[in-house]
Amino acid sequence: MARYDETHKQESRRRIVDAAAKRFKTDGIDGSGIATLMKDAGLTNGAFYGHFDSKEDLVRTALGQQIESQREVLAGLDAGVAGLRQFVRLYLSVEHRDDVGGGCPSAALLDEIVRGADPTRASYTDHMMGVVDDLAEHLTGVEATRARVQVLCLFASMVGTLQLSRALTDRALADDVLEQGVRNALALLDAADSDEPDGG
Repeated sequence: MARYDETHKQESRRRIVDAAAKRFKTDGIDGSGIATLMKDAGLTNGAFYGHFDSKEDLVRTALGQQIESQREVLAGLDAGVAGLRQFVRLYLSVEHRDDVGGGCPSAALLDEIVRGADPTRASYTDHMMGVVDDLAEHLTGVEATRARVQVLCLFASMVGTLQLSRALTDRALADDVLEQGVRNALALLDAADSDEPDGG
């Protein structure tokens, strides 16, 4: 019976985190109350505090899980800069833009993360730097610290492009923004790939 209870608890926790991750990205963190999140998970409000100390605890958990899921996708990219080009095209795709609930947490929530509690921002930073380091490994000819900064700037450009494309009501213009964003990101990659470490 104890094993069933523990398995059931883990499954309930997973349902809450999955439901919260999607709801946060579609409605925003501030716009997602605990009652709504628990309804999405198919659980009662009272069950929430058996899994999380606070909503902020859930936010940190959901963000961390979402970013780690991104890292799983990155692990399947081609080696070298070719993998980064793959990532650019996947990230700045119409499919990703139109799937807010299933997409990147940074593009959906960055403005709220900025205003979040310090522990949440610290957790986001730790997880996000894992993504950055994974991507930076594809810039094999660039010194590690420089590669990190280049990837951060590339990612920032891509996040902004995706956010703007989502905000525009003119679909054709939104698509054009994505296409130009891809060209801009690839140009940044070409420049980074040709970069050499100081003293090289």
